[in-house]
Amino acid sequence: MSTSKRGSKSAQNAAKATSASGSARTSSNAQENTPSFAPLRRAVVIGDGAWGTTLALLLVKKGVATTLWSHSPEYARELAERRENPRFLPGIRLPDELVITADPPTAAFGAELAISAVPTQFLRGAATLFDDALPGDAGIVSATKGLEIETLRRPSEILAETLGGRPVCVLTGPSHAEEVARGKPASIVAASDDEELARRTQAAFAGESLRIYTHLDPVGAELAGALKNVIALAAGIGDGLELGDNAKSALVTRGVVEMARFGVAKGGRAETFFGLAGIGDLVTTCFSRHSRNRAVGEAIGRGETLEAVLGRMKMVAEGVWTTKALFGPESDLGDVSLPIAEQVHAILFERKDPRVAVASLMKREPTDEMRGIFF
Repeated sequence: MSTSKRGSKSAQNAAKATSASGSARTSSNAQENTPSFAPLRRAVVIGDGAWGTTLALLLVKKGVATTLWSHSPEYARELAERRENPRFLPGIRLPDELVITADPPTAAFGAELAISAVPTQFLRGAATLFDDALPGDAGIVSATKGLEIETLRRPSEILAETLGGRPVCVLTGPSHAEEVARGKPASIVAASDDEELARRTQAAFAGESLRIYTHLDPVGAELAGALKNVIALAAGIGDGLELGDNAKSALVTRGVVEMARFGVAKGGRAETFFGLAGIGDLVTTCFSRHSRNRAVGEAIGRGETLEAVLGRMKMVAEGVWTTKALFGPESDLGDVSLPIAEQVHAILFERKDPRVAVASLMKREPTDEMRGIFF
């Protein structure tokens, strides 16, 4: 046999071997990615806001028997009758299969997964209502972003404290309800120390328009979701002052460094803040027309008072209360530098002139760009 024929034969054998090996790896990966748990059959979503309602819609779409809990019996009846959430998610029809109630035992009955989407400052009271109502083996998912003012607790910590120490998965990332509910593409993370719970959450919500990545840093992911709202307030203030694109770009970039600096000090991983939960969510919140926090900041930058802005809002701007929590009674910043958050706090709660606050930021001592960040 000629050398060329032997070479050709060897190449063919090598190609077959490579193909077989690739098929084996594909099969192996497919087996590894196949959930080892039964499909979710029944779930409860606690909180009738825009995001809670959207999550309930996603579950119903995937064939999960879902109940949406509202804190108000009157509003629960309105939602059930109108098949729309006019206050928080207007224009989106609620499917007939979605059960809506204000009774915790009814809502929680038989639930295999409980998703909390209650604003942080009201979360502890709402979660307490479900302590005895939820089945003992129900998984808990936190879809709330913020920090409790009195305790500086993260939402997952509040849920763990009030629901008997159950494991919690943090569902977070760039995900405006107005877009997700309409089937526009989005990607978020399911972060938990309990890897199986993270994978269960991923399987429960992932679909054609929502891609979910699992994550093993719930502390960092949750802090990123809280702190990005503070930076979004600053971005909005800059918009109100018409500071321009360069200023906003600098703010967002320095903002994620500030978020990471705080997160690492509190036990999170620096790299988490440069992924979907951090810079991904930050970009959306700082630039989107749907962003409540950016809108609040813009109104203040244009000269309105915080009281006037909040007085006309139907939904909660979590960044306002997260800012207050950062410098509240339980705050322990130590030597962690949060210059942007400090100026936002001064504007919101000390009535500092926004332009003076900008000048304070620009006149700080020169420093290294990544000081305090360790990858």
